[in-house]
Amino acid sequence: MTPVLSTEAFAALGGPDLVYVRPVSGAELLASVSPEQVQPGYDLKPKQILYAVHRADGERLAVMADRASAVAAALAHELAPVSVH
Repeated sequence: MTPVLSTEAFAALGGPDLVYVRPVSGAELLASVSPEQVQPGYDLKPKQILYAVHRADGERLAVMADRASAVAAALAHELAPVSVH
């Protein structure tokens, strides 16, 4: 039998400092944010691939231009990044 975990219980499995980094398309970002949330002067293209940092519960914390920047941002904030494929 597979256990059912709440969002909070799942997030607690990795501890509060565990985050994951995954690629995200510009189209996915455009569909999930309002136009005001896109940085002024940044031309976000639907086919563009960026890298998002997420908490263990799935909340997106940041979006960076490349994977190295996403990992560096997580480490700079004393978080433990892992990759998701």
